Formats: sequence, C-alpha cells, structure tokens
Amino acid sequence: MRYDILIVGAGLYGAVVADRLTKKGKKCLIIDKRNHIGGNLYTENIEGINVHKYGPHVFHTSNKMVWDYINSFAEFNNFINSPLANYKGEIYNLPFNMNTFNKIWGVTLPIEAKKIIEKQKEELNIKTPLNLAEQAKLLVGYDIYELLIKGYTEKQWGRKAENLPADIIKRLPLRFTYNNNYFDDRYQGVPIGGYNNIVEIMIQDCDVQLNINYMNDKKYFYKLTDRIIFTGMIDEYFEYEFGKLEYRSLRFEEETLETENFQGNAIVNYTDIETDYTRIIEHKHFEFGNQHRTVITKEFPKEWNIGDEPYYPINDDKNNQKYSLYRDLADKDTKLVFGGRLGEFKYYDMDEIIEKALLIKV
Repeated sequence: MRYDILIVGAGLYGAVVADRLTKKGKKCLIIDKRNHIGGNLYTENIEGINVHKYGPHVFHTSNKMVWDYINSFAEFNNFINSPLANYKGEIYNLPFNMNTFNKIWGVTLPIEAKKIIEKQKEELNIKTPLNLAEQAKLLVGYDIYELLIKGYTEKQWGRKAENLPADIIKRLPLRFTYNNNYFDDRYQGVPIGGYNNIVEIMIQDCDVQLNINYMNDKKYFYKLTDRIIFTGMIDEYFEYEFGKLEYRSLRFEEETLETENFQGNAIVNYTDIETDYTRIIEHKHFEFGNQHRTVITKEFPKEWNIGDEPYYPINDDKNNQKYSLYRDLADKDTKLVFGGRLGEFKYYDMDEIIEKALLIKV
C-alpha cells in the first residue's frame, strides 16, 4: 500500500504533523522504533500515577494559538512548575528569586540583593568571559554560582565549567520578587490523565507501526510514499557521512516507595557535585495525586553513544558547522522534511515543537 506521507517518529512533532495532514485528507503512515507512541512525552501509569518515563514535561507557552491547539485535545490542570534546589541538604528556590537571596544572604529587599550581586560581579572584574564558569559568575555573582550552578552544570555536561564554552549560558534569570514560578509564560499546566491521550487523538486517523526502525529498511520506506517527515537524528539518516553530531544522554532510576509523599515537590535539583544524579522527580505532584504510594525517578546525565537515547544536542561551533553540512545534504532531496529536536539538531520546548509542526509546508 502506498501512502501520501510517511512520518518517522510518533513523538510530539510527528503527531502534530499527522493531525494536520489527516485533517486535509492525506493518508499517513507513522512508524516508530520504540514500542509505544508519544516519544519522550510518554507516560506509564504506575500505582495510579502518570509517570513521565523520559523526564518531566510541564507544558508552558505564551503563544495563544499553540495553547488553544493543545487544549483541543485535553484539559490541562493548573500545575505551576516551582522546582527546588538541594545543595548538601540545604533547600533553595528556583529560579533565582528573593526567596533564594533571602536564604543565601538573609536579605529581604530587592535593592539589598542587587547590591550584593553587583558587588560580587565588580570584585570578579571579568571583562570578556572565556568559559561557562566566568559567564555564569558575570551574570549572577560567585555565591549563586558555587551553590546552585557549578555542580549541576558539570554533571549535566560531563565537563568542568571552565572547559565549557561561555555561550552555553547566555543568560540566567534573576527575579527580584518572591515568585517561585519557574516559567514566565502566560499559559502553563499538565494534561489531566497524561500526555498519551493527546498523542492518541492526534494520530487516530493514521496507520501506525511500532518497533519499526526506518534505518533498517531505508530503501523500502523511501519508495513507499511521496513525502517523508523524518524526526530522527539527521546524521544517522545520512549514515554519519560527516561524522557524528554530539548529544548528552540520560539514565533513569525509577522507584516505587511505600510512602504517600517523598520530597513534597515535583522536581528537586541536586546542585552539589558529590551527588551523582542531577534531580529527583516525584511524579504524583504533577497531577496533585493522593495515592498511598509514590513513584520517584532519579536522573543521571551521561555521554551519548550510538544506541543511547539522544536528549540534548550539544550546539557548540564544531557541531553546528557539522549540522550545516547535513542540512545542505537534506535540502537537496525535496522528498524529505526533517523536523523536531533530532531532525533539526536543536533543543525545542514543547510549544516550539507544536508551532514548528503547525507551520510546516508539506
């Protein structure tokens, strides 16, 4: 059977494209190498709790078009993302705000916090930051850097902050109010019942085949359809012709605990270097659960190797130049459209993924 469109990847980007195209009468086939739909949005129900299997996903946007679109598939709750930082047993609010400054310095007024930060920046006397460590200190001073940035960043990237490029941290938000909402976006929440239902509705009019790796039968799938939307790794598609693009990957350790409430918050970051993991997610708090047990996930960053799940593109100059070579190669084949984080080698939030998928020209 031939199809109008083949969509490789049943994640958010592929699902939105599928919804849009099937509503236009296109016959679509979706394949995915995983055994489930939803990509990294996938949730598994454990103990009545929707567990975010690939890390926490809180939807947020200021784009009303995107918000209206996603709300046409599910009702969202009023969850506000207010993560905490744990540094050697001391708890701090994120993002950096007056609660954070009060805990560190004992100040209560914005002008007091600003004076301390400006004084520290002057003492550092950094004119042109040469690495991430200097860039972060130039933005927030050395106290916040040492407590809440240094260890977390080095674990996240697997490198000393002094050996990371400055432009990884282009800005760090300093909020001189007692507002613990991590996002500034107008709209925010988590879909009631999890993300799976949203994706299922988006792709309901498509043929779907799971446990299918496009790369294992590339010639067959290429001939099967008139257009291909590819949401996998662009360098893998071209068989690493210009070398591998680099990513950071993650390892998850999940536990079901015999307690109603483990940490009292959905997300707690561990910012000291001694703790191996970067954060603990307690999933029930995303939907205000009152189950008798709880499920937590510890998140461990790791180097990416072929076969691992790629999560964060490393967008330094070397990788971006290599990506541009793959992009030029992709542009020569008008049958192909590359989209999403892996297809475009760029970190996107969920609302950006939706906006890109809604605007795609196919």
